[in-house]
Amino acid sequence: MRKINGLDFILLVDDDEATNYLNQRVIRKADINTEVQVAGNGREALEYLTNTGKFSSAHTLPQAGLIFLDINMPGMNGWEFLEAYKELPEDQTRRIKILMLTTSINPDEERKAIDIPQVKGFIHKPLTAEKLEKAINVYVF
Repeated sequence: MRKINGLDFILLVDDDEATNYLNQRVIRKADINTEVQVAGNGREALEYLTNTGKFSSAHTLPQAGLIFLDINMPGMNGWEFLEAYKELPEDQTRRIKILMLTTSINPDEERKAIDIPQVKGFIHKPLTAEKLEKAINVYVF
């Protein structure tokens, strides 16, 4: 397995179990030595980042990582997550990169995402090995 400096975790934020399963397979096949977690919505993603809820005491507070964020989810969607994420302390989010990973082909949503400083890229599903490598090499580090 290859260790990528500065990539302590990958967080998949999507309510679709099949999509999460396929994304985890892509990451596993890339042979990356990092923690991979799944959050079914924005609220669970915030719990992971703040070490609360079902993630309480399950791990150390994440340091540097990559979030693949879907837009449409129940409970707390991607846009709502981003609004809450902006309120987290900067020292906690400084080394975390967010990429929208969505089926949306709406150019307005892509423009909206790119206008949010915390969002580093907009990727169309499905996640592939090529898209993962680009995310790591271009968007993140």
